[in-house]
Amino acid sequence: MLRLRQLAPPPRRLLRHAGSAAASSIRTLHSTPPACRPAGLSGTPASASPWVGWPRVASLPYGLSAQARPLHTSPPSRAPLTPFMLADIGEGVTECEVIQWFVKEGDPVEEFGKICEVQSDKATVEITSRFEGTIRKLYYQVGDMAQVGKPLVDIEVASGGVAPVAAAAPEPSWTAAASSASASSAPSAPSATTNPDVLATPGVRRLAREMGIDLALVTPTGRGQRITKEDLHHYTGSGPSAASAAPSALSTPTPTPTTPMPGSAPVPEPTTVPDTTDVPLTAFQKAMFKSMTRSLQIPHFGYSDEINIDAVLAFRAEINRLLASARENHDPALATYADLKKITVMPIFLKAMSLALKPFPLLNAQLVTPAGGTGEADAAGASLRFRRAHHIGVAMDTPVGLIVPNVKHCEQKSLLEIALELERLKRLAKQGALSRSDLADGTITLSNIGAIGGTVLHPVLVESTLCIGALGQAQTLPRYHPIVPGKKELELRPTQVMQVSFNADHRVVDGATVARFVQLWKRYLEHPSLLSVTTV
Repeated sequence: MLRLRQLAPPPRRLLRHAGSAAASSIRTLHSTPPACRPAGLSGTPASASPWVGWPRVASLPYGLSAQARPLHTSPPSRAPLTPFMLADIGEGVTECEVIQWFVKEGDPVEEFGKICEVQSDKATVEITSRFEGTIRKLYYQVGDMAQVGKPLVDIEVASGGVAPVAAAAPEPSWTAAASSASASSAPSAPSATTNPDVLATPGVRRLAREMGIDLALVTPTGRGQRITKEDLHHYTGSGPSAASAAPSALSTPTPTPTTPMPGSAPVPEPTTVPDTTDVPLTAFQKAMFKSMTRSLQIPHFGYSDEINIDAVLAFRAEINRLLASARENHDPALATYADLKKITVMPIFLKAMSLALKPFPLLNAQLVTPAGGTGEADAAGASLRFRRAHHIGVAMDTPVGLIVPNVKHCEQKSLLEIALELERLKRLAKQGALSRSDLADGTITLSNIGAIGGTVLHPVLVESTLCIGALGQAQTLPRYHPIVPGKKELELRPTQVMQVSFNADHRVVDGATVARFVQLWKRYLEHPSLLSVTTV
């Protein structure tokens, strides 16, 4: 039997004029694969066709072809999935803890909409979406450590949006899968470590989870009935769990030695409970572990001196009197600082340091070495990066640990502007809400560890800086002073003094440079009137 002549598909106008039965047969023919066409239309004997019962088409309108076209029955393709990577949220941060999710799988998300909140060793950050679409997969649970540069969520980008080329999501490790499976398959009662009614920072909640402590059972001693890390350690030493885990010697009767009966099983030796507990490092401690290990490869040069701070304390008292008078009298000259109730000595120390840095720009520079190397072979490619801005870091003790935000552009700010910025950083540090910009790009550091205690200190350099200072505890000590300024006669009187300690990178900074810098800084502090006459 001859094959029908292959012709072009029928124009739409012929289909409109064809009868209903013919049009139906035409559609059937054009949507049938070649192997399933009715016999007599493709040259195949009727007996060879599995579709014997199909209706025959006696004739086709002019221009119609018996050549079949395949029928596509697959569902319409969905929008592409875009892995949303966790971006770098701070210098040296490689992982951070997921504190809470604002979305779940299947939820729509808008551009710049909140996805989750994460906490690193330096700050708590809210992650927002760069796309509009639908959340299809969450890669972490609350409490997991998310890796920087790895997928955080998968987003099905809305139609019309342009999805960037992103790396494929990595396969989860068996440890992550096991923890996810155990968390999803083992229902449990709500834990107090995630209960918002219990006041504790995210770092304390994570430590409680790692130690297996229910925060509802811990007695808070922090400000505002907040649970601190010390409360957790105190609980493990005297709480119910410790008491139940380690039987008391008073409540446990001493076994009496007995002679075993013939044929009886031997009496087992009493087991002892170990008096040590292994606790994994927190994310903050891991980051500090890595940072300090690298920092201690730098050869440190130390320098200490004593500063008479009587004049600084009098200068601060005068400024605080002016601030109080300005609030009472609505002085327009100080209207900008109406929210500044009083200042500490720290803004004075920072402004004096910025002025002292001007003749010694080396101490504000950064040593750049190939791949951060510290060996002799790295000296050939090393260079010094001088920085005009004075971004002075201030070490702060917070509930999650020591963090070092910095006051930007101290060389451009007045003393009161520095005081305002310090108050803002302190407030955010207590809330765990410092931003990445608050923590990045520090050029030199000053620690006020003496507020807790200690005199002569040994601060450790940060990799990106060449100098760090630490303030010791203020003390009232007897010191000799001239009876008449400029005369040799001396008298002994009580004096407020403070030990200050500096360390510098001895690879590029010599001792004489540090000594001259500290002496100039000391002069500004012992004669604070110079701060008001020196160019900002």
